[in-house]
Amino acid sequence: MNKVETAEILSVLKAAYPQFYSNIGSAEANKIVNLWAEMFEDESLRDVALAVKSMLASRTNTFPPNIGEVKAQLVKMRTPNEMTAQEAWNLVAKAIRNGVYGSQEEFQKLPKNVQRLVGSPQQIREWALMEADTVSSVIASNFQRSYNVRQQSDKEYAALPSSVKQMVTGLADRLAMGDGT
Repeated sequence: MNKVETAEILSVLKAAYPQFYSNIGSAEANKIVNLWAEMFEDESLRDVALAVKSMLASRTNTFPPNIGEVKAQLVKMRTPNEMTAQEAWNLVAKAIRNGVYGSQEEFQKLPKNVQRLVGSPQQIREWALMEADTVSSVIASNFQRSYNVRQQSDKEYAALPSSVKQMVTGLADRLAMGDGT
């Protein structure tokens, strides 16, 4: 969104929460528009408007949503059928049942985000060779915890403006090459 579009969004929020915005001067309003425009530079007016309006329809508190809440709503709108940790584990458990001899094939059947957490076909095989009680309790619990952490991390990264993502990617590349400066 550009600054004009951002001002449109903020005018909707001002109409919905007039008391909150009543004592804001033009200099402060400019700063707010600039910040929101920067944070939503990669988003379309349509998407942000839908996110804000859906929040206005469902929120009951007296404060307007902040940038992070609107970003979270955008992510939620874009991933309505997101797999739960239990559903992901059920796919892994199914792969483990055929994992002694078919770990490679079973690993390939898993969605990419689940493959990333499992790591390799060898891990499927190792879990298949373990006691079933250990797999269904300890391994399942650890996997689901890791899945939830990774999903949260992915959501937070998705909410970042592209300029911040580029900076993070550049820093990660430098660290990978051994240049931590």
